[in-house]
Amino acid sequence: MSEIQHLIENNRAWSNEMKQREEGFFEKLVAQQFPRYLWIGCSDSRVPANEITGLLPGELFVHRNVANIVYPADLNCLSVLEYAIHTLHISHIIVCGHYGCGGVVAAMQRTSHGFVDNWLNDIRDTYAHRWEEIQNLSTAEERVDRLCEMNVIKQVQSVAHTNVVQNAWASGQSLTIHGWIYGIKDGLVKDLDVKVASLEQVTPAFRHIDLPTASGE
Repeated sequence: MSEIQHLIENNRAWSNEMKQREEGFFEKLVAQQFPRYLWIGCSDSRVPANEITGLLPGELFVHRNVANIVYPADLNCLSVLEYAIHTLHISHIIVCGHYGCGGVVAAMQRTSHGFVDNWLNDIRDTYAHRWEEIQNLSTAEERVDRLCEMNVIKQVQSVAHTNVVQNAWASGQSLTIHGWIYGIKDGLVKDLDVKVASLEQVTPAFRHIDLPTASGE
C-alpha cells in the first residue's frame, strides 16, 4: 500500500468510526457550521487544533501559518478573521503558539532560511526589543520558549489592531482575544493570561475608530 493510499484507508476508518459514534454526524455537519471559536495557530503538524481542545469538526474555525503570525497586510488571515467574526459570529479568538517553535528558532538564528526569513521579521523585531531579558535566561531552550510566549502576546495585540476586530467591538459584538501556548512535551495548553476584549484595551495609536462618548458630551 502506498503512503497516499494509506491516508485514504485511514479516512475510511475515521469516517466509519464517526458514524458509529454519533448517528447522522456528517448530515449535521453539512447542515450547519456554528463554531464559537477561531484558532490562529502554527502550521506545525504536531499541533492539531481540534484534538488539543477536544472539539469535533464544525466546532472550531482554524487558521494556521508559520509561527502563528498575524500581519495587517496578510489578506488570507484578514479574510479568515472577517468571515469568522461577521459570518460565523464567533465569540473567542485564540492565538496559540507552541514551545520549541521552529519558526521562532529560525528567527533567532543569523543564517538564511530562504523566503520564510521575510515572514519571520515580526518575531525578530520582538527579539530585538526584548534582547536583554531573553539573553539573561540560563539555557537556549528557555530563551526559545520565552520568545515563543512573547510572540503569542505580540500576535494577540496584532489581532486587536485590525479594523475587522475593532469594528466588531464598535458594533457591540462580544469578542475576546486569548493568548495560549502549547507544550508538545506534555500535550498541555498554558493560558498566558493575556486577553483583549474591548477597544479600551487597545493603545490609542492603534485604534482605527474613536471610543464612543457618553451621551451629551
